[in-house]
Amino acid sequence: MANQHVLLIEDEPNIAEAIRFILMRAGWTVSIREDGAEALSAIDALMPDAVILDLMLPGRSGIEILTLLRARPEYAALPVLMLTARGQARDREAAERAGVSAFLPKPFSNAEVLDVLNRIVAHAESTPDA
Repeated sequence: MANQHVLLIEDEPNIAEAIRFILMRAGWTVSIREDGAEALSAIDALMPDAVILDLMLPGRSGIEILTLLRARPEYAALPVLMLTARGQARDREAAERAGVSAFLPKPFSNAEVLDVLNRIVAHAESTPDA
C-alpha cells in the first residue's frame, strides 16, 4: 500500500507510535492527531485514504466523528478502522450503526491493524462510487 496516507486519531502516545511505526514500515504515510475535536478539520485538510479512529478520545468521541463523517457525501465511503479498549458488543454495534468499515478491540497486534487497514482500503478501491 505504498504512497497511501492514513490519518490516525489516537490519544495514547505509545499506541499511536506503535501503529505509526508498523504502517510506515509497510509504506504508508501516517499523520497523527490526538484530539477528537481536531479530527474533522484534519480529515478535510489531509484528505487521507483511510482513517484509524479511537473510540474514546478527548474533545469528541470516535462514534461522533464517524457519524459526522458519514453524513457528508464526500466521506461516505472513506475507509474507517475503529480501535477501542472497550470491546463490548454495544460499542461494536454503535460503531457499525455509525458506518465503521472495521472494528478492532484493544489489545490488538500490529499485524492485525495492517491487515485490516489494507483490506478495508482495497475493498473501498474496488467498490464503485455510489
